[in-house]
Amino acid sequence: MSEENENVGAVSQSRYEQIVAELRDVVEQQTRGQFTIGDRALEVEPMRQRGGPVGESEYTVEQSLKRLAEDIGLSVATVKTARWVASRWPKERRRPKIASYTVHRSLANIEDEDERFAVILTPPDGKSRWSADDANRRVGQQVDTPITPQEKVTAIHSLARDAEVAATVTTDFLKRPQVAAKVSAEDKVRVVEEFTRDEGVATTAATSLLRRPDVAFKAMSDDTARFQVNSAQAERSRQAHDYFDRTSPVAPAVRNIDRTVEFLDLVTAFHSFVAAAGRTVPGLRDRQLSEDERAIVHQNVAKVKATLDWIETAVDTGKVDMDDELARMLKGE
Repeated sequence: MSEENENVGAVSQSRYEQIVAELRDVVEQQTRGQFTIGDRALEVEPMRQRGGPVGESEYTVEQSLKRLAEDIGLSVATVKTARWVASRWPKERRRPKIASYTVHRSLANIEDEDERFAVILTPPDGKSRWSADDANRRVGQQVDTPITPQEKVTAIHSLARDAEVAATVTTDFLKRPQVAAKVSAEDKVRVVEEFTRDEGVATTAATSLLRRPDVAFKAMSDDTARFQVNSAQAERSRQAHDYFDRTSPVAPAVRNIDRTVEFLDLVTAFHSFVAAAGRTVPGLRDRQLSEDERAIVHQNVAKVKATLDWIETAVDTGKVDMDDELARMLKGE
């Protein structure tokens, strides 16, 4: 089948070309019409310099344009946009035969007017006319039909502005191994951090990850993480002990047992010390210690005496706090 006989939709190629020519005339007329609206809005309210109005006016700019829009049956936003676009394109610079009003509106975002007027004369890629996407692409705005990866990303962002849509899309994407493989380690960490801001989610995730031996080993290599885990374990033990003391009916009996165990530990410590001394001191018979050795023994004897005084006070009064001097002595300061 020759190109001339190919159909476009439900019409032949020749009929399609007739439709395009007809509609280009319509678009050109619409472009001129939109510019006419903008020109008349400019006539009613010229663009003003920042800092104040031009001359005396019964209405503010907003009021004037609102009245004009109501009187011609358009929205204020449409009239305002037409006024601004007309101000950016003097009549002699408009090109309705090669660019629609939509294209003029997009290219109006080019700040430098010399650049703006030159750009509209040169459609991209050797085309004879500007398309709306070409114009938006030129000024960095979102296109209707994205081509480049960045344009597709922008389109996805636009579609995923709703939080629920974004969450669903993100979840679906991360389930695709080929997508997850291309995400950098730093980005993956940031994603996990964002997903685990909720304490319940963070707890579940951390628990699951620490059940993996390789992960747990590497995590515990971090000093801060290891400290936090140890602190959490100590705090959990304290809370469990407090809860047991408050709620268990056998807690008083256990406390008595604890006190008995502590008593036995203390007596055992005394016995161990006395037994060790009984074995060691006789070995000093006829032995002369050096001055440094005697000084060390005297220092430790002083520690033992101070500790014994502390034990006696604790046993007699129940107060186990030690004074600063004893604390420094036991630390070897």
